Amino acid sequence: MKICIFGAGAIGGYMGVKLAQAGADVSLVARGPHLAAMQARGLTLEEEGADPVTVPVTASEDPGVLGPQDYVIVTLKAHSVPPLVRRMQPLIGDRTTVVSGVNGVPWWYFHKIGGALEGTRLASVDPGDAQWEGFGPDRVLGCVVYPAAEVSEPGVIRHIEGNRFSLGEPDGSKSERAMALSQALSAAGLKAPVRPRLRDEIWVKLWGNLSFNPISALTHATLDVLCTDPGTRAVARGMMLEAQAIAEKLGVKFPIDVERRIDGGAAVGAHRTSMLQDLDAGRPMEIDALIGSVQELGRITDTPTPTIDTVTALTKLRAKTAGLY
Repeated sequence: MKICIFGAGAIGGYMGVKLAQAGADVSLVARGPHLAAMQARGLTLEEEGADPVTVPVTASEDPGVLGPQDYVIVTLKAHSVPPLVRRMQPLIGDRTTVVSGVNGVPWWYFHKIGGALEGTRLASVDPGDAQWEGFGPDRVLGCVVYPAAEVSEPGVIRHIEGNRFSLGEPDGSKSERAMALSQALSAAGLKAPVRPRLRDEIWVKLWGNLSFNPISALTHATLDVLCTDPGTRAVARGMMLEAQAIAEKLGVKFPIDVERRIDGGAAVGAHRTSMLQDLDAGRPMEIDALIGSVQELGRITDTPTPTIDTVTALTKLRAKTAGLY
């Protein structure tokens, strides 16, 4: 089984080290100083309570030298993927599965969902249908990423928490390809359950991302503060309730309520969300995948999203003034 991780930053690097330790045939696509460090010294993983581990890895900026893969696991920011679809083609063979480990509403969301919206395409996350046409929705295997990690320096990944990567077919089946990847990830010490209703998990994670991320970017507050301040908690609640109304129209079942989801965010502590980190670091902000996509789904399902619309407008302008959108 050949596995390529495209976008071997924090999460991709964490997965890569684990797979390499387990003896998997894994390669990584990266760039810049991080790639140079991996090629020169290997990839190092720092985990709490354990000594750092360094493993030699096959890493390249050129997918062409790696050849067709059984699985291509995409761990890029959502807005980065469409422009790179053509570059990824050398990795795609007749039987390649593309694993979409990207935050937000996935581009394949309406593939094999059934009903009137079957095959609907989302311009907010797949402009020009780049992924729909370039990969093809039949190749895709969904993945909800739960670990938190960071690149502490080039070639070094610091794992913060979590080791679960939930997998799911768009049609909810426990396919051979899903089970095989689950077994490979499990052999590497990662949790990789195959879920029949992965879209439910997508929405529970998205619930927090669509609200906590933009609010933190606007206020520079950490999770513990924005989830307990009465004003920002009310804004987050309003955004989540609007999103829940959309998701339930699409058949999603939420296992917890809004208050518990916000309390869960508060319990994480003084965490700076990814959108706030991107703003501070001068990196493009993941606005369309996390909140613009929910706006688009609101229009598709004829569901009002006034709170989401307000926060999205403010966040987009904040990003534009920083040159990050």
